[in-house]
Amino acid sequence: MPHLHSYATRVLLTCLVAGFAAGCTPTVKVEAPDKPIVINLNVKIEQEVRVKIDRDVDTLLQDNPDLF
Repeated sequence: MPHLHSYATRVLLTCLVAGFAAGCTPTVKVEAPDKPIVINLNVKIEQEVRVKIDRDVDTLLQDNPDLF
């Protein structure tokens, strides 16, 4: 029965190594933030305002070509 004994030892050692390896793996925790997420939309608003002003200036220059 020496063959059975060495097989059982290998299985036991494999299980122990797998258990230790699983215990050493890093864990990642995902948690909700304490403060609410704030998205700043000022850039978009400024771009819309600039486009409207640019259109108004273009119209003004077309209506008054001798302005400059």
